[in-house]
Amino acid sequence: MAETTQNAFLGGRLTITQPVQGYRAGVDPVLLAASVPAREGETALDLGCGVGVAGLCLAARVPGVAVTGLELQPDYAALARANATANGLPFEVIEGDLATMPEAIKSRRFDHVLVNPPYFDRKASRPAQHKGRETAMGEATPLALWVEMAARRAAPGGSVTFIHRAERLPDLLGHMAAHLGSLELLPLAPRRGREARLCLLRGRKEGRANFRLHAPWILHAGDEHPGDRENYTDATACVLRSGASLGFDGLAR
Repeated sequence: MAETTQNAFLGGRLTITQPVQGYRAGVDPVLLAASVPAREGETALDLGCGVGVAGLCLAARVPGVAVTGLELQPDYAALARANATANGLPFEVIEGDLATMPEAIKSRRFDHVLVNPPYFDRKASRPAQHKGRETAMGEATPLALWVEMAARRAAPGGSVTFIHRAERLPDLLGHMAAHLGSLELLPLAPRRGREARLCLLRGRKEGRANFRLHAPWILHAGDEHPGDRENYTDATACVLRSGASLGFDGLAR
């Protein structure tokens, strides 16, 4: 096993072990998990779960949700299982490739599917040197297949939520519109008046509502970064530190 560190998430409610080198989870999976409209008694699938941050954040926020994760890399899947055990949370982790979906997942439908896919199209960017990081960040499996597989696993009326970089939004919107309805887009802007760098896009299986473009969620307060200090908005701090939900209506609950 590679060298690891332990990092606190949700204000210390979760302690996550992750590799020193390779892909390391930051705030993106926390924001993704916070945006999933799950309720007690429902099921959720975290596609490409890594060390389990998104799935475990969802399980911690909504007790009674049955969360399953699919992870391609054996070392990351093992860490996800260990993190679930260490935090005392129910999180089923299945090792496998979404392109050849394991039967344990292929035979099931979920109320919610959440996806933090590899962000970078390597036709327009350079690969990471570390294999684990490259697998997590470089788009070897086409984005279209991520969307198709996520939509297939959603139950009728179920939600599918992606977090992705803003420059990939045209592709993501097109793929999701081919498989899902009732699309809603929430831009994530670093500061008021700044361009969004990330976005959350949610659709519903068999949804028929009109597309909705929500006002941006502002991550940081003020016009400039104040040195080494964090300066998240109060709403963002509630999501990242207190485990609040992140509403597409701009409210943290």
